[in-house]
Amino acid sequence: MSTLFLKSLFGYCKSPLFLLGLALRLGLIIAILPEPVGQWYAPFLSNSIAIFTLDPWQAWLNQGGSTIAFPYGYAMWLFLLPFSLLCKLLSIPLVYGYGLSLIAADFGLLLILRKLLKTKDWVLLATYWLSPISLIASYCLGYNDIIPIFLLMSAVYFLREHKPLLSGVFLAAAISAKLSMALGLPFFLIYLFHNGNLRQILRQFVIGLTIGAGIFFLPFLFSQAGIGMLASNPEVEKIYQLSISLVRNTAVYLVPLAYLLMLYAAWRIKRMNFELFNAILGMAFLLVVLLTPASPGWFIWILPLLVTYQAGGDRAAIYITSIFSALYALSAILFVGAQLDATLQVFGLSNTFSDAQLINIRLISLSHTALVATGIVLAIRIWRETVIRNDFFRLSRKPFVIGVAGDSGAGKDTFVSSIAGLFGSHSIATISGDDYHLWDRHQPMWQVLTHINPAANDLESYAKNLVSLTDGRAIQACHYDHDTGKMSKPFTVKSNDIIIASGLHALYLPILRQCYDLSIYLDIDEELRKYFKIQRDVNKRGYTIERVLDALLKRKADSEKFIHPQAAFADLIFSLRPIHSSSLLNASENNPPRLKLVVKSRHGFNELSLKRVLIGVCGLHVDMNTNKDVSEVAISIEGEAGAEDIQMAAQLVCPQIFEFLDLQPQWQNGVLGLMQLITLSHINQALTRRFI
Repeated sequence: MSTLFLKSLFGYCKSPLFLLGLALRLGLIIAILPEPVGQWYAPFLSNSIAIFTLDPWQAWLNQGGSTIAFPYGYAMWLFLLPFSLLCKLLSIPLVYGYGLSLIAADFGLLLILRKLLKTKDWVLLATYWLSPISLIASYCLGYNDIIPIFLLMSAVYFLREHKPLLSGVFLAAAISAKLSMALGLPFFLIYLFHNGNLRQILRQFVIGLTIGAGIFFLPFLFSQAGIGMLASNPEVEKIYQLSISLVRNTAVYLVPLAYLLMLYAAWRIKRMNFELFNAILGMAFLLVVLLTPASPGWFIWILPLLVTYQAGGDRAAIYITSIFSALYALSAILFVGAQLDATLQVFGLSNTFSDAQLINIRLISLSHTALVATGIVLAIRIWRETVIRNDFFRLSRKPFVIGVAGDSGAGKDTFVSSIAGLFGSHSIATISGDDYHLWDRHQPMWQVLTHINPAANDLESYAKNLVSLTDGRAIQACHYDHDTGKMSKPFTVKSNDIIIASGLHALYLPILRQCYDLSIYLDIDEELRKYFKIQRDVNKRGYTIERVLDALLKRKADSEKFIHPQAAFADLIFSLRPIHSSSLLNASENNPPRLKLVVKSRHGFNELSLKRVLIGVCGLHVDMNTNKDVSEVAISIEGEAGAEDIQMAAQLVCPQIFEFLDLQPQWQNGVLGLMQLITLSHINQALTRRFI
């Protein structure tokens, strides 16, 4: 970790923007002695070094120190201690050690943001390293909020990297450094709990949080002086200052109200991706800062949100954030001026400066009003551009519904299983048309109708249940057992992020087609379908070959009448064909036939980039053409592709979709893997269409 720190430091030393920011920080540390540093922090650290003990708060009070000098936990003390010890050894004033500790946290946060954001270094340096908020709050006014925010964003980073143990430890450290960071804990838990693929690491996160609590909180509980300092912190009372009085002795506190509403909004969004989690977390801190007569140091809490917004936003985002930062600088300067006026009043100069003091108070109020107004505009824009337009936010409002139709033996169940393997069973709800046969296999009606005929299936219940799942409601369903030919007892199917409706008649009814975000039809060469159906029904369902062939013959007319026409309603058609028809004669389970995949799409599927990837990455033979009115794209693919190649191709064609997938997606080889890849590309496009 230290090696990476030094390597990054030397790398940044080549940047004029970084050197300018570093020079400003060092210059401010040398030129300015902020009141909290000179009066509280540096003396507290000096005392804890001179009388080294595991309870520095009690040692400070024993020396007659102020009860509000250091209302922080062990994480803050331990972070400030190394540079303080170094300055003590070198006989340098401890205020410089305090300043160097802030620079270390500042640079650490810069590195974290660099890893989190996909932006150029100069943009990050301009928006964060040279931000007036960081420079003024930390180095002019001496506030140490940069340390807990660095620890908090470290927890966020480790969570993104799927290192929940470290994330939990760093979050506990952030809360120990400043109790206000506990505001972020519920959002971490909601993010992990509502994300099916991340829920499996929730336990490790809690273990990390517990370990961190054991390290930083357990010893602190034995320090009555430390708890007393924390309880006497005047900053805590600020959250109650903005309120609405209802009746005598009853009021509604607006800051807790806004925070709870934000918490509820996060809960209602349910599944969040990392970008959405980061934005919601930042928004919660932004609302608290805007609605509280906060000390200037609190504005550091929202720096990561502002930098992220500028890095991914347009010029308007940069302009508004710059205005916000300028207003913050003005408010901070006036805040210092107000403190100076109070000092002059102590020395009996209040009459001389009373008029100036009144003007200064009004300027503070006006500048803070403008600051809050600009902050509200920022909050609205961030919510609209980062939250509402987020794919996961749109998915939380309505599940993504896929319809898969095709003839018997076309591979619907195999295909659905492969898609479910990508998203994980925790994110998928499925309904199958086989579960809606009107009669058991042994009923005499099957002598009159085949299951291919819509009249032999309860399509009304099928459609009703699909609509319910799409609306987020659970359904009661049965399962058709192909071994016994009977229906199971009813069981509950809950709605989920991804709903897959498959079956012979999945695209038959208009109401079904209207539910789908993506409709797929599985076409298959007739001889190949016969081969697959024999393999499935004989080997897996125990039928005789004669029975299978007889069933195919009986169902042929119904298939042509009821199943094949559904292809006209599909967004995506997968046609599976043998490369050589003669290969079916010698095919077996150990020697499967060589296949080619013909894909037709009415929406297109990034066909040019897909063709390049399939040829360059997967080494496949690809032919592509479009029809005369360019309403349909067809692509023919031959060759064998491995699961790793399919995964790499997906990362190139549709990298955004990976946020929706399981932590360990089950990629397939060959034709099935190609179908996974192309389906993901279409899902990505269908999510994008929700903007329109």
